[in-house]
Amino acid sequence: MALKKFRPTSPGRRFRTSLRFEELTTDQPHRPLLESKKRSSGRNNRGRITIWQRGGGHKRHYRIIDFKRNKIGIPARVATVEYDPNRSAFISLIHYLDGEKRYILYPMGLKVGDRIVSGAEADVIVGNALPLENIPAGTAIHNLELQPGKGAQVVRSAGTSAQLLSKEGTIGLVRLPSGEVRRFNLRCMATIGQLGNPDHEKVSLGKAGRKRWMGKRPNVRGVAMNPVDHPLGGGEGKSSGGRHPVTPWGKPTRGYKTRNNRRTDRFIARRRGKK
Repeated sequence: MALKKFRPTSPGRRFRTSLRFEELTTDQPHRPLLESKKRSSGRNNRGRITIWQRGGGHKRHYRIIDFKRNKIGIPARVATVEYDPNRSAFISLIHYLDGEKRYILYPMGLKVGDRIVSGAEADVIVGNALPLENIPAGTAIHNLELQPGKGAQVVRSAGTSAQLLSKEGTIGLVRLPSGEVRRFNLRCMATIGQLGNPDHEKVSLGKAGRKRWMGKRPNVRGVAMNPVDHPLGGGEGKSSGGRHPVTPWGKPTRGYKTRNNRRTDRFIARRRGKK
C-alpha cells in the first residue's frame, strides 16, 4: 500500500504523507462491538498527572477485539477490513458459522470472503489461529499469547511478525520483532501471517496539529526549564545542561536499562540488540 503525498499549499502540507487506505472495505464499524472510551489525559485515579504530554485529541470508540481466538473448530468468513483509531494495525470483522460476529487483527493477504478457523486442527494458512505446538518452525506469526488462555499480548502492531525458531519439549523459541528471542509455552495460541498496514511507520505527520488530534501535547526540553523543574534546567545563556541526559527525576536516559522483572527473566533466551 503506497503513501499519499500532498501539494505544498501550506507549510503543514509540504511534508505531510498519509495512508491511502486501499485495503479498507468500509468506514462504518459494527456497533454492537463498540464501547465508550473515556480519556484519562495522563491522570491517575487521584487526578494527578502521572504521564506527561497527554490530553485533548479526537473522540473515539473502543473496538472489542478477539485476542483469545477461542471459538475452536468453528469456521468464520471475513466480512470487512476496517480502520481502528486505537491501534496502528487494521482490523477485520468476521462472521462465524453459528452467527456470532467478532473483530480480529487484520493480517496481510487476508481478503473479504476468505474462510478462517481456530484450533489445533486448523491448516497453517494466513488468518488461522493455532497453538505453537501445531505450527511448523520458521513460520511467521503474530497475535501471540504470553500465557496459555490469557489472550494475545505481544506482536500486535502494524506490519509486525514474529518467527517460531524451534520447539523442544513443552517450550518453543520465538524471535520477536525487537530481536529478542523468548521462550513460550507451546500451548500458547498464535495467528499465522504478518500484520497488515506495514507502511504505518513511514507516515510523516507534517504538522503539530495532527499530533494534537492523537491526544499528544507539546514536550518542553529539559534544558529550557528552570533548575527547580528539571536537572538540566538553568544556566547563563543557552546552556546544554552540563551533564548526561536524564529524566526530570534524575534517572539517566539513552541506553540506561530500566527493566527489573526477575520473575520473567528466565523466559528470555537472548536479549534484544545482542547478536
